[in-house]
Amino acid sequence: MSTINYSEKIHNNVNLSEDRTLQRALEGWQPNFINWWDDVGPEGSTDYEVYLRTAVSVDPQGWAQFSAVKMRDYRWGIFLNPGSADREVAFGDHKGEKVWQDVPGEHRANLRRIIVTQGDTEPASVEQQRHLGLTAPSMYDLRNLFQINVEEGRHLWAMVYLLHRHFGRDGREEADALLERRSGDENNPRILGAFNEKTPDWLSFFMFTYFTDRDGKFQLAALSESAFDPLARTTKFMLTEEAHHMFVGESGVSRVIQRTVAAMNELQTDDVGRLRAAGVIDLPTLQRYINFHYSVTIDLFGADQSSNAATFYSSGLKARYEEGKRVDDHILKGLHYKVLEVQGGQLVEKEVPMLNALNEVLRDDFITDSVAGVNRWNKVIEKAGFAHRLSVPHKAFNRNIGALAGVKVSPDGRVVSAVEWAANADKWLPSPDDRAYVASLMGRCVEPGKFANWIAPPAMGINRNPVDFEYVRFN
Repeated sequence: MSTINYSEKIHNNVNLSEDRTLQRALEGWQPNFINWWDDVGPEGSTDYEVYLRTAVSVDPQGWAQFSAVKMRDYRWGIFLNPGSADREVAFGDHKGEKVWQDVPGEHRANLRRIIVTQGDTEPASVEQQRHLGLTAPSMYDLRNLFQINVEEGRHLWAMVYLLHRHFGRDGREEADALLERRSGDENNPRILGAFNEKTPDWLSFFMFTYFTDRDGKFQLAALSESAFDPLARTTKFMLTEEAHHMFVGESGVSRVIQRTVAAMNELQTDDVGRLRAAGVIDLPTLQRYINFHYSVTIDLFGADQSSNAATFYSSGLKARYEEGKRVDDHILKGLHYKVLEVQGGQLVEKEVPMLNALNEVLRDDFITDSVAGVNRWNKVIEKAGFAHRLSVPHKAFNRNIGALAGVKVSPDGRVVSAVEWAANADKWLPSPDDRAYVASLMGRCVEPGKFANWIAPPAMGINRNPVDFEYVRFN
């Protein structure tokens, strides 16, 4: 059993006490982390006791326990999956060699960049979600928000440990900078665009945790096969926690849909005006939110052709999703992959070297996974007796990265003029009126067992507790 040492100031399962210099450095970073949490963590929550899941080991059979704790006292720390002395690099030019326990000099800059970029997303999402607790639709949902927040904080610790342990002074400076950037700040923003967007309401939060945390799943899965073994081991454990974040998103949107279709049946209408008058979120508005969050998220995978992606793969730094299940040679030289470009006002496919298209490979895997969840949402609509179906837009829609950046493409994949785009933008993406209406629904509802009018209760509570369990105590 790979247990976690909670007797130390920084909880860990990496024998931190055996490296006093590292331990002191991280203990010096810890107060800055708490100050960051107090400054831009969940607003007004300092005295709340929250029913949170905490890792007690990294083994699948017993890695978490539940208890009511103040978030500021949550047992953040450094948790790596168990290592294997026999593990070999599974892809790239180093395939078949033993994995690395230390950073090879020639890969130092690229590994640091990968770790910093991943690490920057973790506090960013906490900052984006800072105010959501003030408009929670239920105590159950408030608790889920806070669980995500503390786990994003722990994921930040995971990356900071790697920076301190393996990158010397540069790593310590990067770790400090992770607490200095702020989501949406004009002068010192977060690294990736999606993490500077606002998350102003709970529908946006559910879409973010469904789509954007799913990007996290694919990025972490690709890193969990890295030849740099400490990175692989820590991201593999992070994936265990990330699964809950995507559950919150998928089930949250599903519950919004359940409430909407129930109102459609009660009122015998799909009229947007009547449904809004009844205080629920109509399906066309849901579609526009999907279009926005999906398109912003697929930009996170980067340019469709990338020499950096090729270098990361060939060097053994970052694999594909589920690399071990692929049936090719795991080196990819001579293989090709199709990407999109615009020719003569049309989207066309062209073949490029697969090594240069690995961002697109990961993006396409994400799209397949995302569509599966949207289809599950459609089953809720179908079960209620309605023909309406939600969908993800074409992957060229609303793109701002790579060859498709700035190309005007409709959700169904037509290249359109700037005039047609302007005429339809409010039909394809959330309009100011949509956002104002959704914002108008955001009133706080935190009495145990009560739910805001626009969302259905979950089928079951957390950790086999009833739905009306006291998940948050407001002390």
